Amino acid sequence: MVREDGKRNFALRENGEETSVFSGNTPRQAALKAARRLNAESSEEEAKENSEEVRLREKGTDKVHKYDAWSWEDEAPEDSPDWMPDEITEANVSKKGILHLEE
Repeated sequence: MVREDGKRNFALRENGEETSVFSGNTPRQAALKAARRLNAESSEEEAKENSEEVRLREKGTDKVHKYDAWSWEDEAPEDSPDWMPDEITEANVSKKGILHLEE
């Protein structure tokens, strides 16, 4: 379901249970937010090798978006604001497809 601001809510599904909710204009945007919560590796290459599957159900629908997700630690950009830590978590996702629930 689309909110007034155009964002949609996506529930993270783990073992058939919905544990967290992420919002975004697109499923990929919500998947990137979810990916940042994964255990971060030391490099992007290492992280991609150890990618995990993330499943997000779009609230109000029976669609479950499947992604391979990975995250890694990186240095903050040189022009970053003072409040930003020196080490940040980067993430990426690759879409695997859409499932339709039959519940």
